[in-house]
Amino acid sequence: MATPTPPPASLDHPLGNASAARLPLVLLKALRPRQWTKNALVFMALLFTVNQRWSPNDAEAAWQAVGFASLAFVAFCLLASAQYLINDVLDAPQDRVHPKNRFRPIAAGLVPVSTALALAVVLVVLGIGASLYVGPAFTLVALAYLVLTVAYSVVLKHVVIVDVLVLAAGFVLRAAAGAVAIAVPISPWLYVCTLLGALFLSLVKRRQERALLGTDAGAYRRILEEYPLPLLDQMINVVASGTVIAYSFYTFNSESLPGNHAMMLTIPFVLYGVFRYLYLVYTRNLGDSPDEVLFTDRPLLFSVVLWLVAAGLLLLFFRPNVAL
Repeated sequence: MATPTPPPASLDHPLGNASAARLPLVLLKALRPRQWTKNALVFMALLFTVNQRWSPNDAEAAWQAVGFASLAFVAFCLLASAQYLINDVLDAPQDRVHPKNRFRPIAAGLVPVSTALALAVVLVVLGIGASLYVGPAFTLVALAYLVLTVAYSVVLKHVVIVDVLVLAAGFVLRAAAGAVAIAVPISPWLYVCTLLGALFLSLVKRRQERALLGTDAGAYRRILEEYPLPLLDQMINVVASGTVIAYSFYTFNSESLPGNHAMMLTIPFVLYGVFRYLYLVYTRNLGDSPDEVLFTDRPLLFSVVLWLVAAGLLLLFFRPNVAL
């Protein structure tokens, strides 16, 4: 039996009733700025080519690469927020029966559907405009990302297994877009690691949604009924193991990394990050919102920062086996 639809969440929303003065804050919340952290993947290509890009003899080219990568990040933030608005409009009826998502501005009735869709169109125009400035190849990747994510919101999120694969593909497109933006090839290993890592997060998110909603999961999203917890746990174990193994192989098998295999020193940070995330999932029931976990759990955030610093320093001071 379907769970009865509760009254509009705007009655007890943390932001209060939607007024003209509060509308900008409410709209900003609807854009989900915390999830812009996912778009930081466009900087991975810049990070992993720092030992070829950052040269005193070619500082202008290095700063140009930084500029293009930054603009690529902005473009993906704009397109991602447009997709979030579209998704929240489509999901509003289901979000109203969700204990957390009912506070989303559109589901709560704080942002009219017409306003949300108009803002989504504006963001798409701005995002594509920024993409065109970066370059035509980057624009094609950005358009592919937009089409894929909209297709996910409309159809693909209702297809078992395909839904989590599409979510992971969105992360791979971000990484690919970063490489295209600065015109460098990236090791296939990096794409494999990105795919597996994103798939790990997507499966954990599904698991936590299923666990949180319990027998009411189908009332929120029918596809959750297709994901029993034992199946999700098995899939998470497989993908978590694959992620660590793939990254480990990448650190000493990629020709774009230091020839002395120094990048292997970063494996412990990845191991700790995966184990810490699993610990938070299975002991503290976190993981339904990866961006919140990253910013609220200091040990996990610290491990990510240490990985970034270590990888950056190793790539800066050691040359790769061959030039990209």
